[in-house]
Amino acid sequence: MAANVYASATDGGSGGEPAQTRSGTGVRTAGATIDCPDVGSRLTSVPEQARTEVDKELALLDEQIAKAYQRLSESAPQIQQDSGFADNAIMNPLKEKRGATLERIAIAIDRVGDRPEGLDALAACTVRDSGNQAPEQGEGQDGGGEEQPGQEQDQGGQEQGNGQGQGQGNNGGQAGNGPVAADFADITSVQPNVNSPRRQGNASRGTFATSCGVNENGLFNSDNIIAAPGVTNGAHHFHDYVGNQANNAFASDQDLANAGTSCDDQGDKSSYYWPVLRVQNGTQEQDANSPGGGIEGNAGAIVTPKQVTLDFVGNPRDKVTAMPRLLRIITGDAKAFVNGTANANASWSCTGFEDRQLKDKYPLCPKGSDVVRSFKFQSCWDGRNIDSANHRTHVAFADASGACPSGFRPIPQLVQRIVYDVDAPSLKDGGRTTPLFAVDSFPEQLHKPVTDHGDFINVFDEDLMGEMVDCINDGRKCGAGAEAEPGEKPSQEPSQEPGAGEEPSQEPTKTPGTPQEQPTRTPDAPKDGNAGGKPGDTGNDGKDEASNPPATDKPAPEPEPSDSPADEAEVYATPSAKSGEQGGSRDGTGEDSDGLGQSQAVGTATSAAATPAAPPRTEPQAVGSGNLADTGAQLWPAAAGAVLVLAGFVVLRRARRS
Repeated sequence: MAANVYASATDGGSGGEPAQTRSGTGVRTAGATIDCPDVGSRLTSVPEQARTEVDKELALLDEQIAKAYQRLSESAPQIQQDSGFADNAIMNPLKEKRGATLERIAIAIDRVGDRPEGLDALAACTVRDSGNQAPEQGEGQDGGGEEQPGQEQDQGGQEQGNGQGQGQGNNGGQAGNGPVAADFADITSVQPNVNSPRRQGNASRGTFATSCGVNENGLFNSDNIIAAPGVTNGAHHFHDYVGNQANNAFASDQDLANAGTSCDDQGDKSSYYWPVLRVQNGTQEQDANSPGGGIEGNAGAIVTPKQVTLDFVGNPRDKVTAMPRLLRIITGDAKAFVNGTANANASWSCTGFEDRQLKDKYPLCPKGSDVVRSFKFQSCWDGRNIDSANHRTHVAFADASGACPSGFRPIPQLVQRIVYDVDAPSLKDGGRTTPLFAVDSFPEQLHKPVTDHGDFINVFDEDLMGEMVDCINDGRKCGAGAEAEPGEKPSQEPSQEPGAGEEPSQEPTKTPGTPQEQPTRTPDAPKDGNAGGKPGDTGNDGKDEASNPPATDKPAPEPEPSDSPADEAEVYATPSAKSGEQGGSRDGTGEDSDGLGQSQAVGTATSAAATPAAPPRTEPQAVGSGNLADTGAQLWPAAAGAVLVLAGFVVLRRARRS
C-alpha cells in the first residue's frame, strides 16, 4: 500500500518521470507524507510527577517521524524497484520504535497514577498522498495559466539563481517538501468572512497593547519550551522570539523571570513566539545544515516581520480576570495537515483586506499590500492550571457569543498580528521569477499554511497585569503600544508617566496599530522608481527618524483652544528582509501614505492622531533675542542723528561768540 501511494503521488504525469529533484538540503520532492496518530493530544491527564519524562518521550516520537519522513523522501528509486521497501525498511521499523516509546510513556504514568489504556494502538503510521503531485506536462503550476496578482505579465525571465531546482517540474518548494502552487489563493477572490460577537452590557471593551519589536535582533531556535521542555530541536522548525530573551528548551521559570525583554515596558517579560516565514530564494541561512533547518526541509531566507502588534482585548459579555503568572498557551496546531483542523487556528490575509481571512491557504496579495498572519488566542482559563498535559485543556475559546465554557473564566485575549513585506510568488514557473514563501513546519507537515501556530508564556509583572485588567474592564486604551484614535489620547497608567521634573524619553517607541483597523499599506499604491525596492522602503538602513521630531531646545508653541491633544508620530524602522533593495518613499514625499492621513514606514507603526501644527510666529522679535549684527543694524541711524545734533550745537555756539 505504501509503495502504491508513494509511486502514484510522485509520478510526474505524462512523461512517467518522477517529479523529484534533489535540493541542497538532502530532501527530495515527494508527493507522499507520513501520517501518525498524535499521541500528545490524546494524553489529557498526566500526573505532574510524570510530565517531564512524558514530554521527552513525546518529543522522541516527533523525532522518529521526522527521520522516517526523510528516509521516505530519499527512497524513491528503491520504492519503485521493490514494492515492499517502504513497509519493510521504513514503516515497520517506525512502528516498532513508536511502540517502545509508547510503552515507556505508559510505565512513567503508571508509577505515579493510573496506567493509560490503548496507547499501543497509536503505534502504527501510514503513508498518505500529500496532494503535492506535479502538474501534467505543459500545465502551469497554478492550473489556470492566469497571471497572479502582483505579477507583471512580462517578468523579464529573471532567474533566482538558487540552484535548488525551483521551477517547472519541481512543485515542492526549495527543499522539496512544499509549499506548492495549490497552497496559495488570491485574496481578492475571497469574500468578507470576519464576524465578531456583539458586545453586551457587561462587556470588557478596553484594549491593552504591548510593544516588543519584530525580532530585529534575530533571536531564533528550533526548541519549544512548552511542548518539549528540556529537548533540543523539539519543534523541528525555527521560531521567531520577541519579548523574553531567555526562551530556549532549558529555560526554567526563574530564568524567564530574570531575563531581559525586547518589550518597551520592562514589566512585560512574556515570551511571544511563532514559526519563522521564509522566502524560498536559495539563501543559506544559519540553520541551512542543521536540524530544525535545511536538514528537515526548512530552507530559504528568513523574513524579519515588517510589523508586529500584540494587543490584549476584553470579552464581549463579561469582565476579564488576571492571567496567572507563567500561564502557557499554544494556539493553532503545528500538525494540522495530518491531524485535521479541530485545533487549527491559522488566519492569513493581506493589508487592506483583513475582513477576509484564509485558513488553509497563503494569500496572494495585490501590489502595495502586505501579507498578514494573525492569531486570536484562547481567552478562557480554568482558574487552576497554568498548563496541562496536552497544553490545551487548561484554556479554551469562548463560543460565538463570547461565553466561556462552564468552569472557565474570561481572561484578556492576546490578539497577535504579524505583517510581512513579501511579493506574491510567480506560481506559473514554480517561484522561479518571484520565489515562493512559507512558514517553517515539521517536515512531514509540508509547510502547509493550516499548520501555522503561535505560543505565549505570561511573564507580566503582577502590577502591570493588574493595570491591564483594569484598563480592559474600564473600556480604555492603554499600554506601551496603545494607539490613539483621532481626537483622543491613549490612557496612560501612572507607572508609565514621567516623574515630576523628569524629561520624557526621546527614544523612539514602537506603537503598533489595532488589528484589522489600520492597514499598513494601501493596495495598488504607486511605486516611485526606487531602483527595485518595494514601495515604502526608506533606504536608511532601518534607522528612519520621525518626519517631524519635536524640538527639545525651546518650548513647544501652545495649541489653539480648539486643537485636540495628540501624540508625536514616532517611527521604529527595521531592516528590509530583501537583499539589494534601495530606498524610496511610496509617494515621493518621504512618507508612507495609507490614505487615512497617517504616516507609516517599513517596520513602523505610528500614532493615529496627527501632530498639531505650530501656530505661526507673527509677533515682533524682541531686541534682546537677536544677534549683535541685527542690533547694530537697527541702532546706527539713531546714533548718526545724535552726532549731527551735537555738531549743530557747536556751530551755533561759535557763531554767537563771533
